[in-house]
Formats: sequence, C-alpha cells, structure tokens
Amino acid sequence: MIDKLEYFIALARERHFARAAEELGISQPTLSAAIRQLEDHLGVMLVVRGSRYQGLTPEGQRVLEWARRIVGDTRTMREEMRAARKGLSGHIRLAAIPTTLAMVPRITAPFQEKHPDVTFSIVSTTSIKILGLLENLEIDAGLTYLENEPLGRVTSVPLLHEHYCLVTARGTPFADRQTVTWQEAGGVRLCLLTADMQNRRIINRHFAEAGVSVEPSLEANSMIVLFSHVRTGRWASIMPRNVAKSFGFPDEISIVSLVDPEPHHTVGLVATHREPFTPLVSALLHEARVLAEKGID
Repeated sequence: MIDKLEYFIALARERHFARAAEELGISQPTLSAAIRQLEDHLGVMLVVRGSRYQGLTPEGQRVLEWARRIVGDTRTMREEMRAARKGLSGHIRLAAIPTTLAMVPRITAPFQEKHPDVTFSIVSTTSIKILGLLENLEIDAGLTYLENEPLGRVTSVPLLHEHYCLVTARGTPFADRQTVTWQEAGGVRLCLLTADMQNRRIINRHFAEAGVSVEPSLEANSMIVLFSHVRTGRWASIMPRNVAKSFGFPDEISIVSLVDPEPHHTVGLVATHREPFTPLVSALLHEARVLAEKGID
C-alpha cells in the first residue's frame, strides 16, 4: 500500500504516466496497474482518464492529501528506527532561494560536524516552488522568505532580516556615497533577479513605492551571474547586504545602503509542519535555531 501511495504522489506531481514511471524507475504498465489496484482497494476513481492523464478526480485530490500524510509518517517512522539502530544518518534535501544560498554553509557545516553520516543535496529555486516541493515530499526543508506571501502550514525558524543595498563597481555613479534613494537607483543600468523570484517582486514593490518603474537591462536567476556583471562596471544591482558582502571583493565593489524607503524582510528555514518531525528535520531545525540565537552578520 505504501508503495502504491508513493506511486500516486509521483503521478500527481508529474501529471503524466510516462514521466512518473521514469522518475520512479518502473515501467508505465506497472504504474498504471498499481494505480488501478489502489482505486480498487479504496473503491473510488482517483484519476480522470482519457487518451492521456487529465488530472485527479475530487476523490483523488482527497486521497492525495492522505497519501502525503501517510507516506510522510512512514518515512518518519523508518528514519526513527534507523536512528535508533545506527545514530543519525541519511540524506537531507534542501531548497533555497538565491538570496539565501550564502547562508547555507552556516547551517550545513556545523550540522555535518555533529552528524558526519548525514549528506546534503541543495538546489536553488523560487519561493513558490519551495512550497510545492515541500508539499510533494520532494525536499525536507527550504530557505525562503517568511513574510510577504502565504507559506501555508509550515514550521519556520527566522534567521535573518534582509537589508537592501545598491551594489556597484568602484568609479561608477553613487559608488562613493553612503546612501542612495530607491528613486536614484532607478536611474542606473540594473541587473536583477528574474520576475519569478520573490526578491524581484519585493524590489519592484519598493521601486513603485518610490514612484519609479524599472526595466532592468539584464535578468538572471543566479546571484553569482548578477555579481559577475556588476564587476564589469556596466551594471549595478540591488542585493541584500549580507549577500553582497559574501562575494568578498571590497576593493572592486561598493555596497551603498538604499533609503526612502529602508525596508527589511525576514528569511528563514521552513519545513512541513508535522508531529513528530523526522529525526533529520528535527536536528536541522535545532541547528537553525542555534544559528538564529547567534545571529547572522
């Protein structure tokens, strides 16, 4: 039954029988047979069928909620028993918005020092996708904004307040200033994160509050790409101060505080709320709380 529920979750996520079967490492007929067996066992149709996958029935949507809960609880049980036998081990899947990537080692390094048998995989993506990945049990935790947009039912640990700055090369306009207004920053050639990123939506909102409409001449979904272009002297960017400082080129780059307005936005670690947490997620949340108490520069 657990395997069939895992298959059903994968099908709902991929919305395509062949892609789901490939992800699961089974044949498409095996997947189709498992879904039909699950339907027979529950006595309801779960999938709207035609020449191709057409979505879930209302009953299928409800079963999907239960499947995520049951599979999540099963994984928690297995992890607890493994931890009881061998100590904390396993793999943590973490997703992060681009502006939080610089702080990831502040969590993973002390965590792995305490638990050397735990490995990590880390991907960079949007805040919206992080919530979807959590819901579909594809990641264990995420680093994202904790305000501005709905998070759903998650447990969160605030880690840092982002303060925004104009990041520009030495010798360019505003490079020698202590502060620059959002209205002034709107007049320079900018490179910014892509529009699907919450950071970009926040920046757009603050420019609008300053009465400025900005069209960047370059967009990317990577802070490294943005910073590399800033170093050429042809672009400036808007970044959280801690992100800009993490690149470590003080002689080449000026970091100028943005004012009028002077907003800050909270980022932190999120995990799907459940009791109990898996041992790995529980330990990760603990490490995040330790970091929060110390503070992040």
